[in-house]
Amino acid sequence: MGDFDDLLKANRDFAETFDHAGFDGKAHAGVAIVTCMDSRIDPLRMLGLDYGDAKIFRNPGGRITEAALEALVLGAHLLNVDRVLVIPHTRCAMASSTEAEIHDKIGAAVGHDVTWHPFHVIADQRTALAEDVRKVTSHPLVPDAVKVGGFIYDVDTGLLEQVV
Repeated sequence: MGDFDDLLKANRDFAETFDHAGFDGKAHAGVAIVTCMDSRIDPLRMLGLDYGDAKIFRNPGGRITEAALEALVLGAHLLNVDRVLVIPHTRCAMASSTEAEIHDKIGAAVGHDVTWHPFHVIADQRTALAEDVRKVTSHPLVPDAVKVGGFIYDVDTGLLEQVV
């Protein structure tokens, strides 16, 4: 059995009832979501959205990086995005560890020094969220008409708290 056989079988099962051929790829609800890669987050379902409603960008900590900004600019100009939700979450490893702790864990796993690689931990999640929202709202290629909000998702209750 191959390393991915279980997933390929699941994909074949999925494709048997796939009915989205020809979809235009735009965000039909006008929504873009930047959130963490954490598997406890189901971005569409937590907002009552469906397939094709939103553009989703995920990274460790749900931060507004250069790549996230690129995605949001493209979304706003080409993909019908007029609302952006930036959504980090509670109990995030990026907000509950120090850079040194993450370096130590990964260094121990690989057997050598990894301090040369930044992991961008988050010292204060609310401050970082406010800064991330500011990065989007002040970006010269994000139209002023795009509404941007900062929220924290509680992985234990499923609720969003609007922070910014």
